[in-house]
Amino acid sequence: MITEFQQYFMDRWEKYFPQSELPICYYYTNHLLEDDPQEKSSGLRCLIGNLDKVREGNTYIYHRESGGCSGGKRYTGFNHKIRPDFEYFLSCGIPDQVEGERYKKSPELVREHLKNHPPFEAPGKYLVFKRWDKLRHGEQPVAVIFFATPDVLAGLFTLANFDRPDSLGVITPMGAGCASIINYPMEESRTEYPRCILGMFDVSARPHTPPNTLSFAIPIKRFEQMVHQMDESFLITDSWNRIKKRLP
Repeated sequence: MITEFQQYFMDRWEKYFPQSELPICYYYTNHLLEDDPQEKSSGLRCLIGNLDKVREGNTYIYHRESGGCSGGKRYTGFNHKIRPDFEYFLSCGIPDQVEGERYKKSPELVREHLKNHPPFEAPGKYLVFKRWDKLRHGEQPVAVIFFATPDVLAGLFTLANFDRPDSLGVITPMGAGCASIINYPMEESRTEYPRCILGMFDVSARPHTPPNTLSFAIPIKRFEQMVHQMDESFLITDSWNRIKKRLP
């Protein structure tokens, strides 16, 4: 059953972003619905790659026993462990032992990065991903995620700063693709004034994301505020109409 707010957003999304892709969203739970998939295998190794099915309208369940990389488990809160010599893996590597991804200049910088971003504990046994229009009554998402092109991102970015006195309604912290849509939005959701996360810059996750597409994750509290301000924002101006004519 489509809730009132679900429909409220979809009406405005179609009005201001016609034919643009709906966001997906996620929530943690200890109990799956009867018709949710009970699969034990997560398909592709990368969590990001498995979200294609969600964008198409299917439900995807992720949990502690799902296959996949250790980063996906860490950034979803299901496992705090990281691979051995991770600080070398993310930086310069170890000759003949560990191939370095060279995303950080040195192991010391990786250690500092990890210190500043401690893992969190998943608040439920399952992490459920659904497209916005597939949510049912009683399912309360933690955040919504748009996979969007530059024009759509421009609209979301501007809306995220519409009611703020500063210019920091959107942040772009470095991290894995799953960190940009799960870990960082979870951190922001616990703040008084949550910010949006522009992401999917992770070179390792990019092959699982279409070209000219980035992610824009919004904690649900902030999303509701943004949606309720759409009708009084720049979205009703001629400036936006010129962009809207060339969407999607």
